[in-house]
Amino acid sequence: MNYKIRSIRAGEWAEVKALRLAALRDPVAHLAFLETYEQAMAHPDSFWQERAAGGAEGALSAQQIVAEGPDGEWVGTLTVLIEEAGTTDWAGIAVDRKQGHVVGVFVRPDCRGIGLTEVLFDAGLEWAWARGVERVRLIVHEHNGRAQRLYKKVGFVATGVTVPVGEGTAEVELELAVEREVG
Repeated sequence: MNYKIRSIRAGEWAEVKALRLAALRDPVAHLAFLETYEQAMAHPDSFWQERAAGGAEGALSAQQIVAEGPDGEWVGTLTVLIEEAGTTDWAGIAVDRKQGHVVGVFVRPDCRGIGLTEVLFDAGLEWAWARGVERVRLIVHEHNGRAQRLYKKVGFVATGVTVPVGEGTAEVELELAVEREVG
């Protein structure tokens, strides 16, 4: 595999924006992301600058990992957020222990099926475990079978927690409760 897996740098906000917009144009984006392409396009540059800085190399509470192709093009990404015990998450659910929360998983269609997503997960999980989390979780739409299969392949299991996200639909929580060997 001729891809470089790394954390983003704070100044790479334009690349962060471009990859996010590509993700939001994916045919299953409505199942994979809580934001639309139109909403993302409306954000000013300052939003993208802050987003990149908050998930850049050296940040303590979030890390955005990217896969860079041989030509330097960003072809995949995921972000891990650190959620502290005693807080509540974006859905209002109490966080009872320090945990990582994987969000924003995307690989360009022409790079899927080659193991790139698994390598991104390895890097993101390694970063989270190094910060002393007790578990890593993610939330996936109940009808996003492709993503659910991938997440289970990398070791995530359903917790039984569901989060309503719209009329008659929900997202399900999956977790890794113990550190697994990465690499």
